[in-house]
Amino acid sequence: MSDFIRVASTGEIPEGRMKKVTVGNQQVLVVNLKGRYYAIGNVCTHLGGSLDRGILDGTEVECPLHHSHFDVTSGQVKRGPATRAEPVYEIRAENGSILVKPK
Repeated sequence: MSDFIRVASTGEIPEGRMKKVTVGNQQVLVVNLKGRYYAIGNVCTHLGGSLDRGILDGTEVECPLHHSHFDVTSGQVKRGPATRAEPVYEIRAENGSILVKPK
């Protein structure tokens, strides 16, 4: 699949907020940081916690289970216990819609 999929309207994810969406069979976390959108995997690579239930602080999201931190702009682990980065998805905003490219 090479086409982008509409996952939300820009109004559904205000600045500084995040939302879980489904792209194909993948849970994806979409984040709005100062009007720029980012998309990473929503399932913590440590033990499967839902990152959308965690806390967003700047560019980092904290998993609610064991407090791993991930950079939402790159998917990289900023603090463990997780050791594997989150997958990063291509994302764009067009005409009031947020679009994510499936992997």
